[in-house]
Amino acid sequence: MKLFFRIIFKIFLILTILAGCATTEEIKETDSDELLNQGTALLEEGQSEELLNQGTALLEEGQSEELLNQGIALLEEGQYDRAIDDFDKAIKINPRYASAYYNRGIAYDTKGQYEKAISDYSKAIEINPGYAWVYNNRGIAYFGKSQYDKAISDYSKAIEINPRYARAYDNRGLAYYRKGDYDKAISDCSKAIEINPKLANAYNNRGLAYYYKGLNYKACSDFKWACEFGFCKGYEFAKRKGGC
Repeated sequence: MKLFFRIIFKIFLILTILAGCATTEEIKETDSDELLNQGTALLEEGQSEELLNQGTALLEEGQSEELLNQGIALLEEGQYDRAIDDFDKAIKINPRYASAYYNRGIAYDTKGQYEKAISDYSKAIEINPGYAWVYNNRGIAYFGKSQYDKAISDYSKAIEINPRYARAYDNRGLAYYRKGDYDKAISDCSKAIEINPKLANAYNNRGLAYYYKGLNYKACSDFKWACEFGFCKGYEFAKRKGGC
């Protein structure tokens, strides 16, 4: 019986690789002897149904991961509705798939459907509360709804999880700027620049805060740096206003 199961198990691994559910390297990392012993024990105990359930679960996990990867590729191509469809299918297979909720949230966020984005980010956080970038993205969705205090709360949580998260500092700085708290905006954007000296948005956002504090020479310097790193809107704005 054990020889029979070993043969079946090897066939299953080959089919798993061919189906794209796992790579050869992942299979090598699998404790195949342990799985073999578990499977043999289940067969000998007459628990073939349990063995089938385990195999089905493995296949479904591979299917949901494949759908996630397809969705991410479509997301990067700007095909948001098709991406959402793949994420829907992945979630239907695995309702606890945090990455699928997170990426579907990005798709909804990009489409301007902030409530749906917030709902998906919240579900991802419920499943796995340790990912700083999910809080950051939910903060962006709240920012899109002009709910700046909620955005700041989420950016702060992202920073609590990852104190070196430059974009979270920059995003929180922009939220403070929108609230008219220019000093806090400058402080956060400065921290973002300290962590990532080439973060164009942080220079631009700090420049806006300096500009509205009347510190035009500092604003102009930041706008120029932002433009140097590829973001020129603030510099063009300041030139039109005669500030640079």
